[in-house]
Order: sequence, then structure tokens, then C-alpha cells
Amino acid sequence: MSNMSERIKGLFSFVKSKSFFKQVGIAIAGVLIFVFLLQWWLGVTTNHGQKIQVPNLDKLSLAEVEKKLNEFDLEYVVIDSASFNPNYPKKSVIEQNPEAGDFVKEKRKIYLTLNPSKYRDVEVPDLNGRTRRQATTHLRSIGFIVGDKVTWVKDLGKDVVRGLKFEGKRIEAGIKIPKQSTINLILGDGNGG
Repeated sequence: MSNMSERIKGLFSFVKSKSFFKQVGIAIAGVLIFVFLLQWWLGVTTNHGQKIQVPNLDKLSLAEVEKKLNEFDLEYVVIDSASFNPNYPKKSVIEQNPEAGDFVKEKRKIYLTLNPSKYRDVEVPDLNGRTRRQATTHLRSIGFIVGDKVTWVKDLGKDVVRGLKFEGKRIEAGIKIPKQSTINLILGDGNGG
């Protein structure tokens, strides 16, 4: 028991000694120096405080994007093509992330969505025997434009679809043509066949 009390007295006397305070001071100084050096190293390696404003890449081609981003030491990645938008040039930037005006660090990747070169192709449905109204509604719902150049053919049914035309030529159901194409109807005149 006296051995234990001597150890406790020895510990208290060590804690009260100058040697203990020197070692605690050295440890605290070491931790502070380590934290300071770590912050300095992170600031240098991560370009802390450096900000580059992302340029507006809207409607630019990939060649123009590459040239512009090289000036700012930024990189790009094409992530997707959107639905064709006729208000944008073909293969131009429709969307970017981060957006124009945002601040980033050098070598940051800018993610781009491009405008495809044309509308996607859509299969022409079989509308033979449908009414003009049914055919018009169906064609518009799948992305076609119904033209006003109707071709009338001799038929018992009035305003019944007897065929479709695209670019002045009769087309068959099942072929694919670009969305937003104009399709003209071939309709029965109701005067017999």
C-alpha cells in the first residue's frame, strides 16, 4: 500500500515540476506548428482562395468551348445530348454545370449538355381508316406537324385517312422521319370509289 501512495506522490510531484510543464508546452507548440504547416500545405496544393469565374458557353461549338476554357485553365466533359432545340446551333452547348458566373478553381471540369444535330427520328403510325381529326391529334401528340396541303382521293369515306405525304412523297407506316417534320394527309373525298 505504501508503494502505491509513493507512486501517487511521485506523480503529483512530477505534474507540479518544471519538467512536466516544459513537455506539455513542447507538445502544444508541436501541435500548433503541425496545424499551421498543414493549413499552409493545403492552401498551396488546393489553390485556396483562387477563384475563376466560369464563362458563358451557351450556344458555343465544342471547338469554341475548348478554346475559351483553355484561357481559364478549365476542362470540360460532355455528359449528354438534350432534345433538339431549333433555337440553338447544332452540336452547341445548351446547358452547363457549374453555370456561367459561378466561381471555381483551376482545372475544374465543366459538364456540358449539347444540342443534337437534328430532331430524333419517330416512327410514322398506321392511320389508314382513321378520321382527319383522329389522325391530326395522333400525329401532333408524337411530335409531327400536320400540314395544310391535303390531297383528296376518290373514296366513300369523307375525311378518312387514305395515306400520308412527307416532302411531297407518299410514305408508308413504320418508316422513321425526324420529329417536327410536316406530314400532309391524303383524305377520302366522300364521293364514292
